[in-house]
Amino acid sequence: MQKTSHIIPLLLTVFIAALIVWSGINPSDRAVWYAEILPVSTVFVALIATYRRFRFSNPAYVFMSFWLIMHTIGAHYTFADVPFDWANRLLAPFLGEGRNHFDRVGHYIIGFYAYPMAEWLLRRQLCRPALALFFSLFFIMSVAAAYEIIEWQYAVIDGGEAGLEVLGSQGDIWDAQKDMLADTLGALTSLVVFMFTRPDKRLNASR
Repeated sequence: MQKTSHIIPLLLTVFIAALIVWSGINPSDRAVWYAEILPVSTVFVALIATYRRFRFSNPAYVFMSFWLIMHTIGAHYTFADVPFDWANRLLAPFLGEGRNHFDRVGHYIIGFYAYPMAEWLLRRQLCRPALALFFSLFFIMSVAAAYEIIEWQYAVIDGGEAGLEVLGSQGDIWDAQKDMLADTLGALTSLVVFMFTRPDKRLNASR
């Protein structure tokens, strides 16, 4: 690969690191910030630590960065209070009014991790393309369900305002189901892009 191909991951790393630092400066709720920044930091550090062992394609890093960025912003403001009015007005006819849809968009973007999962499976030659696509979709759906359970238990254990903020239901009794649907739709979107770009073929051919 050309050396210039490392520029995008480097720029994303610097930007996300700076954003995490900004997010931790006077967040709206420190307890919520700790709870929300933990998964971001875990994924971020894991991607850095494994960069030399397995380098994803640039599109994969871009897709993964979307969630890291959105979740870090949500950690600073809490997801219900992120300044998102312009998008809420655009999304209201499709997703309803009376809530901040930043959280819903964030769940949709979590689905983008199906792209790097499919890439990893195929570049490691662990299965055929069709199975890689199905596994990546079901992987995201499983993570989505597990995350909703974790949020629920955090809210129960905390028993206070911080727990409700992490749960992020904003009064919607079907919030968990809608979040899981958003995750699934995001996964399907990224897998359609994957089928057109096929980074596994391009990167294997460049070796």
